[in-house]
Amino acid sequence: MKVEGEQAVDSAVEVACAAIDPAAPLGLYLHVPFCATRCGYCDFNTYTAGELGTSSSPESWRHAVERELDAAARLLNPVRPVSTIFVGGGTPSLLGSDGLCRLLDAVRSRFALTDDAEVTTESNPESTSPEFFDGLLSAGFTRISLGMQSAAPHVLATLDRTHTPGRAVAAAREATAAGFEHVNLDLIYGTPGETDADLHASVDAVLSTDVDHVSAYALIVEDGTALARRIRSGELPAPDDDVLADRFQILDNRLRAGGFDWYEVSNWSRTDAGRCRHNLAYWYSHDWWGIGPGAHSHVNGVRWSNQKHPARYADVLDGGRLPVGGHEVLTDEDRHVESVMLTARCRDGLPVDRLTAEEFPRAAGFVDDGLLEFVGSVDARLVLTDAGRLLADRVVREILYAG
Repeated sequence: MKVEGEQAVDSAVEVACAAIDPAAPLGLYLHVPFCATRCGYCDFNTYTAGELGTSSSPESWRHAVERELDAAARLLNPVRPVSTIFVGGGTPSLLGSDGLCRLLDAVRSRFALTDDAEVTTESNPESTSPEFFDGLLSAGFTRISLGMQSAAPHVLATLDRTHTPGRAVAAAREATAAGFEHVNLDLIYGTPGETDADLHASVDAVLSTDVDHVSAYALIVEDGTALARRIRSGELPAPDDDVLADRFQILDNRLRAGGFDWYEVSNWSRTDAGRCRHNLAYWYSHDWWGIGPGAHSHVNGVRWSNQKHPARYADVLDGGRLPVGGHEVLTDEDRHVESVMLTARCRDGLPVDRLTAEEFPRAAGFVDDGLLEFVGSVDARLVLTDAGRLLADRVVREILYAG
């Protein structure tokens, strides 16, 4: 249910924050919107220096972020301990270890952190170094996520990635050498021109490191990106669904043979401790506050997104208002749909008692088809089979909606 008007927005967020369970987990996402260059496939809310001009800077962004942190701490009073922090982008590593440490200090000065808080930052391999990782570890970061995408130079060139093929592996080794127990490498599969051999080489590179987590996503061609224009013009072929399915199976088989196991359709970890707890909070509809331009939040059934442009984001905060660009109050039906949609993608599965009387027979049909399996007895859950993971979106859609 969408609600319009600035006062209605602030009121909805305030009511949601006032009614939260103080014992429930709370996460913070902090968005760094800066990139050195724009990747051809990316439609994230990011900006190069040339795109921003003089309208915003890392320093003006940081001051605005601190004002939003003040607002979040005030509305979440009494302050709930934060259990996960995720710094994403953009390219957070462009801030350097000093800039990221100042950001974490700004959070700590306003929020208490749980003793076992997970603190992650995304990083571009090219803007990291041993000293960078040493500084983050000393400051209290616990997890590093590195954008690798591929080990094949021609695949990186198609994606307009700026890092050299071996740099992601070197950065992962530097992070583990610094003492990080939890390090993730991101892969993208299905890029035009990628071969099975290219993907095998990428997995070989991942398995040559001590990282404990891998995220791998099928390439999605987003409207408005440079990649979409190249495909539309016929310069590059569009990703093929059958090829994407084959590549997913290659990834899954290789990673499992290398000691990883899946815990969400696109994520694998060596151990349960290696799972990204912040992302699990998204999949299980916990509360999180997104700080920064374009960041999304969800608190107690109210979801909102911030103004996208850094200058506009800062201006709204300067005016004493929350920098909300759009929001909605979730109905019970909305919450149910999201719960089924997201938990079904996880290895722990979808609790059977969460399904309605109409949905259960449809889910049981997928058990008969070999796409879902029942796990447990007292706490029965439905878990995607290997075949079901290839068709996860279809399975969830047809459980929720007849016909």
